[in-house]
Amino acid sequence: MIRETLSPHLGKIFAGKSPYDSKPILTVAETEKILVPGGNSDVSSSSTDSGETPEAISEDSQEVAGLPMEEEHKIDNAQNTVSSKLPSGGKVVAEQDVDDGGAKRKGIPPPGTGQRIYEIDPLLKNHREHLDYRYGQYKKMRELIDKYEGGLDSFSRGYEKFGFTRSATGITYREWAPGAKWAALIGDFNNWNPNADVMTRNEFGVWEVFLPNNADGSPPIPHGSRVKIRMDTSSGVKDSIPAWIKFSVQAPGEIPYNGIYYDPPEEEKHVFQHPQPKRPRSLRIYESHVGMSSTEPVINTYANFRDEVLPRIKKLGYNAVQIMAIQEHSYYASFGYHVTNFFAPSSRCGTPDDLKSLIDRAHELGLLVLMDIVHSHASNNVLDGLNMFDGTDGQYFHSGSRGYHWMWDSRLFNYGHWEVLRFLLSNARWWLEEYKFDGFRFDGVTSMMYTHHGLQVAFTGNYNEYFGYATDVDAIVYLMLVNDLIHGLFPEAVTIGEDVSGMPTFCIPIQDGGVGFDYRLHMAIADKWIEIFKRRDEDWEMGDIVHTLTNRRWLEKCVVYAESHDQALVGDKTIAFWLMDKDMYDFMALDKPSTPVIDRGIALHKMIRLVTMGLGGEGYLNFMGNEFGHPEWIDFPRGDQHLPNGKLILGNNYSFDKCRRRFDLGDANYLRYRGMQEFDRAMQHLEEAYGFMTSEHQYISRKDEGDRMIIFERGDLVFVFNFHWTKSYSDYRVGCLKPGKYKVVLDSDDKLFGGFGRIDHTAEYFSSEYQHDNRPRSFRVYAPSRTAVVYALAED
Repeated sequence: MIRETLSPHLGKIFAGKSPYDSKPILTVAETEKILVPGGNSDVSSSSTDSGETPEAISEDSQEVAGLPMEEEHKIDNAQNTVSSKLPSGGKVVAEQDVDDGGAKRKGIPPPGTGQRIYEIDPLLKNHREHLDYRYGQYKKMRELIDKYEGGLDSFSRGYEKFGFTRSATGITYREWAPGAKWAALIGDFNNWNPNADVMTRNEFGVWEVFLPNNADGSPPIPHGSRVKIRMDTSSGVKDSIPAWIKFSVQAPGEIPYNGIYYDPPEEEKHVFQHPQPKRPRSLRIYESHVGMSSTEPVINTYANFRDEVLPRIKKLGYNAVQIMAIQEHSYYASFGYHVTNFFAPSSRCGTPDDLKSLIDRAHELGLLVLMDIVHSHASNNVLDGLNMFDGTDGQYFHSGSRGYHWMWDSRLFNYGHWEVLRFLLSNARWWLEEYKFDGFRFDGVTSMMYTHHGLQVAFTGNYNEYFGYATDVDAIVYLMLVNDLIHGLFPEAVTIGEDVSGMPTFCIPIQDGGVGFDYRLHMAIADKWIEIFKRRDEDWEMGDIVHTLTNRRWLEKCVVYAESHDQALVGDKTIAFWLMDKDMYDFMALDKPSTPVIDRGIALHKMIRLVTMGLGGEGYLNFMGNEFGHPEWIDFPRGDQHLPNGKLILGNNYSFDKCRRRFDLGDANYLRYRGMQEFDRAMQHLEEAYGFMTSEHQYISRKDEGDRMIIFERGDLVFVFNFHWTKSYSDYRVGCLKPGKYKVVLDSDDKLFGGFGRIDHTAEYFSSEYQHDNRPRSFRVYAPSRTAVVYALAED
């Protein structure tokens, strides 16, 4: 069996067998020379990250676990060929239409030519050398995985070998820790005795121990037992949570987490009852965080979210829920982004089966469940995370400064390492397979794709910014592989990438040369709104708003939002609080007179959300509570923090007051929040009825700086926005494409939505053959100040 230590540019190959069998290690293949787009043009493919002369790769620190297949492969170095003893006579079975236990499932298609991107965007031809090299590296990885792992399908099943695996005769525990000199499994089950279950190491650095069943047939490790691996490393003796652990908890009064052997009896396991919904044509995503989803200042549970929040999401008209902070993270205030245990759901909110029950209920309601997955970095915790797991800093991550994110204070994965690829690909599959998530929002993709991580870089759209020495080709190849895996084995799954850079080809299919995401999270729009809020109404520019909303790449779909969780974090505030600030404390009750600030804020809050959804993309996202104009900001419970430079960052005395969602405000029929919530609900249901976000027809007929008007067509609807603060317009001519009778289908000034009721909903608007704003027809409307109205052709 061949195994590889991959340089940042997929180079040096080490031959070996599977880490799971005991056949002898094979020979070492020759080092090849490659053209590196991120370094010197002629360097050894085994060069180090820094470009310095590589040291000899030591067996203890650099060796990878190998590529698991049961058959031995022999390598002829002179010819660089591989002959295999496989049941198929030396051929790897194609992954398409895999027979999985008698049921045929879609497989992962072979790579394409990767050339269609040049037809889609001719400007990419200027960077053909880089893009063809990138696609070549992707194809090389696919070929290596196909040859020596049996394909992505097999390669992504690492959780079936690593960590704890149960068989009829006992439990096997395996861990890849090449830097460890000695290892033992310890826990409640053996009274934490390091001499009881000493592990053995194979030549790949994989440690293993088998625990036979007890005499009565019961498992040797009881369900719920605390477990850790004790290792003697170059950094000293340390106890770590197993890297592939499926559950971990923090004991009361303790800081580090403990791994938990999670294998409940059959009667306690959740059995999924409801099929996963089909992918909707347009995504309307409700972004949520289970822990902070209670109206009370507490950490909420999966069960409460299932029973209380999911029905709310369904009623509001969203068709997908995106859940943050699922992967276990020891620091609650990290919002789930400093992951410590990648295969374990956060224990703060309940058990793995509680989470499965939540997802099953969402599917019953017809909701997709998307997971906010973090593969861009990891917690730098040593005791309960992956950092320095085997005593070295380069096991899962880049060594030295390249492996550290100075702004996030976290570790950065080495995506060119074979075992890192196995770990991350298996992790993505685990959540889809075991928990039946319907897809992912990949966090921090911009940080992954560039060696500068997007820090202190202003992307201008110049293509040299995307395809140069700063591009991390290994990371992009990983993103292509994981999209290959997801879309091949789970064709209904959705992938969304959080990219602020605007990387071309990001949402183009992989076989055409793209990175393969379904959607890009369009982050610039929310930042633009914050920028606009700092100006006077008189200084808002209609053209600037329209340009920002429509500035996206052809054939690449976007998920758009006016605000997500990011905009509301402490130091910033929600859109509603930007618009109304302290007036929200005293003037949101309907039995009190309103103020000009409140009237303006409520009107603009509705208009901003509708114009963002109407023009911004093919999907829409809202963070929970913002649909009704949640006041203030988000602040997780935290204490004072003393920085190394002596600076003190004051905490909030571990308060949960700003770490909850006041759903009661939006439900109260005596508060003005109710109107904003009803408008958001009407907006979602309008999109459900007309599907305007995914319509191919979009035409902007007017962006008038004098009148402060924006008028556009999307699908069969005509949107009319009057952003003027005082002027209302009678008989305002609106251009349109189709002839007929138009009616009002959504009116932000409706009294139900907290408006003034200035639009007559019984009125009929007949088009005439009068050309206007480059449209063949037009009709006249009343356009009140600070109002958005949507018109549709009336059915006979």
